[in-house]
Amino acid sequence: MAQGLVILLHGVGSNGEDLAGLGAHWASDLPDVAFFSPNAPYRFDHGPGYQWFSLAGVTPDNRPARVEAAREAFDQQLNAILAEHQMQEQLHKVVLVGFSQGSIMGLDAVISGRWPVAGLVAFSGRLASPTPYHPATSTPVILIHGMADSVIPFSESETAAKALAAAGVTVSTQFDPSTGHTISAQGARSAAKFISSCLSA
Repeated sequence: MAQGLVILLHGVGSNGEDLAGLGAHWASDLPDVAFFSPNAPYRFDHGPGYQWFSLAGVTPDNRPARVEAAREAFDQQLNAILAEHQMQEQLHKVVLVGFSQGSIMGLDAVISGRWPVAGLVAFSGRLASPTPYHPATSTPVILIHGMADSVIPFSESETAAKALAAAGVTVSTQFDPSTGHTISAQGARSAAKFISSCLSA
């Protein structure tokens, strides 16, 4: 049985295969860790791929309600993955890694207190959860964001870091100056080190 489990949460309009390569890339640095990269629960509104919640007509005002409405399907999916890997009672061995909309859902999982996992990596995301927060303060978070991101500005991760810290969450950040809305090589390396530290704690 694997000594740790990393669940990869892809961005909107993408699919699990998109982040599966990241797990393969990390495998040599993270021995005895299993990686699982599922498709989000819903078909993408505007073409192939999947989404955690719809972006149709989304605004800053209505986004928190959409995140909250997406929790049930998200939790069902994670519970099924944990059952498959016999990790239901071992959240201290589970790390969530999100990109973009996947990061929104990962951050929501932690800030709501529903998923006190070993750690969370949030690439290119934002904190869009409804308040009040009831965070899993035992879960450390790293926010990694490209400063050249034109899809979700890196200022969203700056704002998220302040909110997480204020809520009692241990949070660190990495902002890559020339990186757009993607996962850079340096971001992937930092994430691997973070995951290793979370699972060896």
